[in-house]
Amino acid sequence: MKTIKLLLALVITPILLSSCSINYDDGYVGGNETLPQLMNRYELWYVDYNRTTGNGEIPFLSRAFTISFVDGTLFANNNLVGIGSTGNGYGINVGYYDFYPETIRFFHSVYGQYNLEVHRLSANEIRLYDRNQNTSYYLVGYQRNGFDYNRLFYDNITYFLQEYKAWEKVYTSQYGALNDFDHENFLQFLSSGNNFRSSQSTPGTPVNNIYWDFTGLYGIHNIYGNPNAKNLTLDYDFWGNEAFRLTVINDSRIRLFHQASGTTYEFQGRGFIQYLKEGGLKRVKQEELKLS
Repeated sequence: MKTIKLLLALVITPILLSSCSINYDDGYVGGNETLPQLMNRYELWYVDYNRTTGNGEIPFLSRAFTISFVDGTLFANNNLVGIGSTGNGYGINVGYYDFYPETIRFFHSVYGQYNLEVHRLSANEIRLYDRNQNTSYYLVGYQRNGFDYNRLFYDNITYFLQEYKAWEKVYTSQYGALNDFDHENFLQFLSSGNNFRSSQSTPGTPVNNIYWDFTGLYGIHNIYGNPNAKNLTLDYDFWGNEAFRLTVINDSRIRLFHQASGTTYEFQGRGFIQYLKEGGLKRVKQEELKLS
């Protein structure tokens, strides 16, 4: 009986050891953590989408700002609305996962199974590699209490605007000169093509009944020295560009200061879109979000 136990130990031990191994890339040396230890050491893994390489796509990573590994359950922050508070900062449950030698097997609730190789780049950076598509995603590890949710929000504010089916004007200041934008009651920011739509439908119109009068291009630009505000430009080709200073009041309300007239408007989000379903918001590289 002792002989049998010894033989089993000799067989099982190499398997356990190999299941703990990690690939190392780019000359990184150091660390003797197992793969589960590494992945669980950080509460959030930020998906640095602009570093993605390859022509393939892993949909659930393209649609996530962060992912988390919590006792076999896969969580993701797919939306900016509620980020930092939804799921205690982890986001929503999107599936589950298993660890294998140098690989994580993901089982996503919508997109199915993906086997991704894990390559360690530094103490808190990894590369997830899909060999079938020759595509890599780069992730950076953080703890929730050290993660700058606010910066993530404002750096990606375009996606926040896209998370509502429509924005309804609910306030117009008494001060400010009359201008053409006074007549616009709804805005919509589309998830492709840098397009927006506007409508003069009557306030209170149900989202699905809004008649969109105009479609044009929009752009968002940083304001030097003010990370919590952006410049928003709406291109109305028949009367020119409308320029605003955009600030966020809360997760469903924004303020637009019309720079030409001095008028302040406030818009309320209508029809929140939860990005879990297939065909939901897909991120694009940051440079593509600028108005040409």
